[in-house]
Amino acid sequence: MTETLLLPFQFPFMVNAFLISVLIAVPTALLSCFLVLKGWSLMGDAISHAVLPGVVVAYLINIPLVIGAFVAGMICALLTGFLNENSRVKQDTVMGVVFSGMFGFGLVIYTKIETNVHLDHILFGNMLGVGAADLWTTGLISLGVSGLIVVKRRDFLLHAFDAAQAKAVGLPVRLLHYGLLAILSLTIVATLKAVGIILAIGLLIAPGAIAYLVTKRFERMLPIAVAVTVLASFFGVYLSFFLDSAPAPTIILILTAIFIICFVMQSVRSARRTSAT
Repeated sequence: MTETLLLPFQFPFMVNAFLISVLIAVPTALLSCFLVLKGWSLMGDAISHAVLPGVVVAYLINIPLVIGAFVAGMICALLTGFLNENSRVKQDTVMGVVFSGMFGFGLVIYTKIETNVHLDHILFGNMLGVGAADLWTTGLISLGVSGLIVVKRRDFLLHAFDAAQAKAVGLPVRLLHYGLLAILSLTIVATLKAVGIILAIGLLIAPGAIAYLVTKRFERMLPIAVAVTVLASFFGVYLSFFLDSAPAPTIILILTAIFIICFVMQSVRSARRTSAT
């Protein structure tokens, strides 16, 4: 029985999957809290889709794929900001047009090239195929992003709730705005190999949403989001081995189940408070 339970840890590719899942869990969980509070869920979705043409172009000119993905993500963010400031169209509409256009462009140029990089691995990740280089790249990005978020969490929080107040107290609002977008792009780059473009949004939204349901205090949201994501990532990879499923979708399913449970529990508590009064 014990040998069966420990069987996943006997395979190097599974150990790498466990490692990278935990590495990406921390920055995505921290960032998701700010995205949820700021209402930037669609921005995360937009940038995660928009990195596809950057990945393809990077492959064509033979540079690291992470560089192309980051550049494409920042182009999407900057273009969205420019169109939002210089047109009457609302931000969510602008983001929908920009990211769908860039995603479509990426798919078109992908079909025109010959590559051994499978499209499914770009869209949905290939956690079981990560190597030492992927672990190092993801680890360094995760460490940098997590450290920056923790150090500047109060500044980002004030900017998320009240940009006018942040500007009044002397904070560099524009730098914080685009800094958060750069962090978002970097985090998506870190998750690209493990969970791909499509599923990255799940890791960027679900942890913050779960923490928001559990507590009303921001300082508690961060550790709750990290703990939930780390546990979901670990058990998602672990269960995928026995279910013969892909690790990334399994992780997202666990996070979704946790969100539903938290939502139901909060609804029950709210109903009891209402009936008591």
